[in-house]
Amino acid sequence: MKITDPKENIDDTNFELSLRPKCLADFTGQEKIKKNLDILMQAAKKRHEVIEHILFHGSSGLGKTTLSHLIANEMGQNIRITSGPAIEKVGDLGAILTNMEDGDILFIDEIHRLNKLIEEVLYPAMEDYALDIIVGKGPSARTIRLDLPKFTLIGATTRIDLISPPLLNRFGISQRLEFYNNEEIEYIIKRSSRILDIEIDSAGAKRIAKSSRQTPRIANRLLKRVRDFAQVKGNGIINEEIVEQTFEYLEIDESGLEHTDRKILEIIIEKFGGGPVGVSTIAASLSEQEDTVEYVYEPYLLQLGFIIRTPRGRKVTKLAYKHLDIAWPDDSENTLL
Repeated sequence: MKITDPKENIDDTNFELSLRPKCLADFTGQEKIKKNLDILMQAAKKRHEVIEHILFHGSSGLGKTTLSHLIANEMGQNIRITSGPAIEKVGDLGAILTNMEDGDILFIDEIHRLNKLIEEVLYPAMEDYALDIIVGKGPSARTIRLDLPKFTLIGATTRIDLISPPLLNRFGISQRLEFYNNEEIEYIIKRSSRILDIEIDSAGAKRIAKSSRQTPRIANRLLKRVRDFAQVKGNGIINEEIVEQTFEYLEIDESGLEHTDRKILEIIIEKFGGGPVGVSTIAASLSEQEDTVEYVYEPYLLQLGFIIRTPRGRKVTKLAYKHLDIAWPDDSENTLL
């Protein structure tokens, strides 16, 4: 996995746990969402009710899991964690739900990957706090309804478009997490440095923030790599010079692009005249899977405005030519971009 991939990997899990804030007030960024959640939780406490089902959606690494843990902490409830692919059978879901208590929170990551049969069982659980189980087969089959504790389901997804409308409509609250600005990322880096007992100056934190793709998970991952470099190649203190040396070694530039990101742009420019070119052709040129190009590399290039999607394929913009220090072709078609 590339270092700037926002998806969580095994190495991130324990590292992120140590950096996770303990209360909503300590969570940096997503101010509108924090205000909405604060009101939601206060109202639920006053009415002595469980909070409504919540759906968090947005890119990986922006804090969906962390916010779910904070809600559980603030409400003083337990949280059960699973993922869409992990719930393979109705019995798996039933075992989780029947072992919960009133007020508990069930967090399902990648909820868009639940299969349809599981979804259908989830509908009455979310609406009526009941679990319908079919006993027997054929004409003699019958349905038994089990009462469930009143729980809150928090779903997280990077692909809200893949969630079926019936499931989507059963969430009382839907919140989209946005990318962070550089000041917020810089604050997160400094906070993480204090927790990890790493000495870092403002210039070093600012430089890491610039290459963090506006994503806290990537910022913390880069901080960990720079710390290693500072301890081996420097005096253990992170400054701008150490960060630059680390990123040069990792082939990460100021915009957070890695070697493959730049290679995609170069392929479109040098082999296909700047585009348009299809994703399958780009993937073949890179010897990568098409989904990897479309869902791992392309989103950030689109976010930066380095490529655009057209009906005929992807085109590289003038911003990308400038970033790569390649002369912009002076023709009438490209000057429209």
